[in-house]
Amino acid sequence: MTAPGAVTGPAWTTTCPTSKAGSSWYVITQINGQGVSALYGVPFLFAAGGVLVTQAGPPAPTQPATSSAPPEPTPPPAPTLAAPPAPVPAAPAVAPGTDTVLAAACDGVNLRTVASTSGTLKAKLPLAAVVTVSGTVIGSSWSATCPTAKSGSSWYVVTQVNGQPVGGLYGVSALYAAAGVLTAPATGASTVVPTPTAAAPVATPAPVGGATTVSTVVSGTVLGPSTTFYGRGYGHGVGLSQYGARGRALAGQLAPEILANYFPGTAIGSISVDTAIRVLLLDNFAPTSVKPLTVYGRGGGWSFADVGIEFPADARLRVFPPTSWGESWRAIVDVAATQVLYDGPIATDFRIRGTTEATTLQLFSKPSVYDLYRGTLRVLALGATVDVVNELSLETYLRGVVPAEMPTSWPLEARIAQTIVARSYAAYQLRPASGTFDVYDDTRSQVYLGVRQEKPDADAVIASTAGQVLRYGLSLVNAVFHSTAGGATENNENVFVSPTGARVATPLPYLRGSPDRDPAGVPYDAGAPYATWQTKAYTAADLSAIFAKDARTNVGTLISLDLRNRGVSGRLINVTLIGSGGTRTVSGAVFIAAFNAGKPSADPPLRGTLLDVAPIP
Repeated sequence: MTAPGAVTGPAWTTTCPTSKAGSSWYVITQINGQGVSALYGVPFLFAAGGVLVTQAGPPAPTQPATSSAPPEPTPPPAPTLAAPPAPVPAAPAVAPGTDTVLAAACDGVNLRTVASTSGTLKAKLPLAAVVTVSGTVIGSSWSATCPTAKSGSSWYVVTQVNGQPVGGLYGVSALYAAAGVLTAPATGASTVVPTPTAAAPVATPAPVGGATTVSTVVSGTVLGPSTTFYGRGYGHGVGLSQYGARGRALAGQLAPEILANYFPGTAIGSISVDTAIRVLLLDNFAPTSVKPLTVYGRGGGWSFADVGIEFPADARLRVFPPTSWGESWRAIVDVAATQVLYDGPIATDFRIRGTTEATTLQLFSKPSVYDLYRGTLRVLALGATVDVVNELSLETYLRGVVPAEMPTSWPLEARIAQTIVARSYAAYQLRPASGTFDVYDDTRSQVYLGVRQEKPDADAVIASTAGQVLRYGLSLVNAVFHSTAGGATENNENVFVSPTGARVATPLPYLRGSPDRDPAGVPYDAGAPYATWQTKAYTAADLSAIFAKDARTNVGTLISLDLRNRGVSGRLINVTLIGSGGTRTVSGAVFIAAFNAGKPSADPPLRGTLLDVAPIP
């Protein structure tokens, strides 16, 4: 075994080869000369400090230890080499079939599994890291500022890194680097630099007792003196990108073309314009004698339950909980807090309805200025708390959704696409025969702000697309959307995962990730506020403290982060945190949540899982 050093961990005892105890653990990176990452799918393993002895020389090759992990999938064959394109500035030309040694022109050069900016990121090269390339291929468009601003579509085929085949390092037959970010090695420069993993490594843990043979660094991004996270996009990255739709509309695309790009294989179909929906507005509200549930009727008459009374506009309904065992809930209706129109018991499940077309209902107990609604309010008392559900037509519901999700100042075709997507998403969630509501009124579903958010321009688009939804074959589409894709969308099964990043969702054919860039390689969402972003710089101690606040990410003193498990867009599927207390693997979403909750409140947050420790092209 090869161990670059040791860490302090939980106490251990052993009788191998003699009785001893301690808390020092060796960090194992290779077994019989083979990386543990390739053998077992983890960045490294740990062995108690007392059970290994010094190996005088290199061990004789033997069969690796048996692993219960499934075998690595067979990597796809490298693409056929194409004739070299016109040279990219600062990038040396490489003839097909010729092995040429090049070097990273700057720090953080990306190596991907395919010749595309949406390919899985396998490694990051530090400045001057040496690679062997066998030729070039034509792939997706790229742009870079390394070492100067340039763009192109030619990619180098990388077969070795620091003299080691990429098959042994990363389990693939070849990796790809944008042609503009590699250059000829400096004359007289050393060709031996640290082997990159998910990012340029820095110092390894200090060896203990001189009992190890040091040959490589710990896998993952080993934390150096300072770490900054860089990212692209905002939101989960699946389905429609709102800023991407805006960019596509500005480029002249019509709504059907926009939708076809984000939901491949779908077609525009229809549902009944009379379809109803139930929206949860207030959840587990606990009324008291001094703070009862309060609703006003506005703009016209209204009634509730089966009291048989029509109350005037601006009359107030207050609902009080029982004050003692065996009592009923109580309702009081008054005008101007002086004239009582009703005072009596009320059922634990009743509805408030307008009696005119002009009537709206103000849920005064909702802590928001957006508290005015059309349709019916259903009140359900559950124990000592109350839920309030808005029941209304789906077309009316959209009047409070579409302008809340996309500004009416944006291009018309983007707003048409957003309207069809919002209707499709809502229709997919409908379960009229079960539960008490279909959707939330916030980002757990889609934002619904009721009457106060309605806009004439949005109303016109809703009316012109009435009943239109996306279908895949005969099935409704789960038309999810997000703010900003950052240049590429992601497969649904890579985002909607378990808390540890295990895939649990069924891959949907219409939620496939793909590049979201124009023919010149520029992201359609390039003008978005969070098309690119970055955090502050943090020391290892800072990050250790941040992640220690969440039990899911607490590994003691943080040593490194394994950021290699990524989806087709480069988004993190999961992250492994490696520290003095062991390792923990969490989903990209949990990693973000833990960081954002634990960081100083004034610091910029992580805004999506398309992130790394160097800028992403």
